[in-house]
Amino acid sequence: MGVAVLTMGNRPAELRALLDSVAAQDEKATRIVVVGNGAPLPELPEGVTGVELPENRGVSGGRNVAMERLRAFGDVDVLVDLDDDGLLVETDVLSRLADLHEADPKLGIVSFRIADEEGVTQRRHVPRLRAKDPMRRGLVTTFLGGGHSLSMEMLERVGGWPEEFFFTHEETDLAWRALDDGWKILYEPALLLQHPRTSPARHAVYYRMTARNRVWLAKRNLPAPLVPLYLGSWTAMTLLRTRSGEGLKAWFGGFAEGVRQPCGERKPMRWSTVWRMTRLGRPPVI
Repeated sequence: MGVAVLTMGNRPAELRALLDSVAAQDEKATRIVVVGNGAPLPELPEGVTGVELPENRGVSGGRNVAMERLRAFGDVDVLVDLDDDGLLVETDVLSRLADLHEADPKLGIVSFRIADEEGVTQRRHVPRLRAKDPMRRGLVTTFLGGGHSLSMEMLERVGGWPEEFFFTHEETDLAWRALDDGWKILYEPALLLQHPRTSPARHAVYYRMTARNRVWLAKRNLPAPLVPLYLGSWTAMTLLRTRSGEGLKAWFGGFAEGVRQPCGERKPMRWSTVWRMTRLGRPPVI
């Protein structure tokens, strides 16, 4: 088990608390890597590998750096990504993950449950359409970036994070590629990452990146007939949900940017994968 954490240097107390909770696990991580994403790192506990990047490469770029560093060690089978302001409340998280991956060689991704200090899970943190019950375990079509595990064998086959995305929708891009390669994604609510309650729509750049990356996600991964269906449904939902005029302006600017700009290699998923996702409850049109 290898643990990877990204930080921008602005949460030293939370980072230390997270690393202490990792150290308290009953099954110890073989490797722990902390990446300073364009920021200097605070003093790290003994045995933790620090990597300081000269510039912020986003969630995707920073996680690719952590992945490559763990891969270079040569002794990590499962990578666990954790947000730097998260906390592992229970001490058996890594041992449960090890058991899950060992029991099923085709288990590519395990998604944690994310809850705040009061135990409340926001609806957006349940990776399925029917999100009323955050305690319902099962196979899903995407996963949560704040806390999850990734099979290193899966990453070798499907590649790492889409660095062009910087942040937002990078999990879905990786999930769709994993599903198309025959891997399973499990939402396991018994694995808890405690995380402060936040809103994703904090600034205009969020709206821009969300729209741009939504277009790139479709262009990279969907069969051609599904691209307009997927983007059309998300455009309609954005118009219904967004109350901010500045937010909508930024969103449509990002959408246009996604249409104009290249997004990396296009490799549309198979129609059998579309059907598999539909049977799992989320066809790739919404």
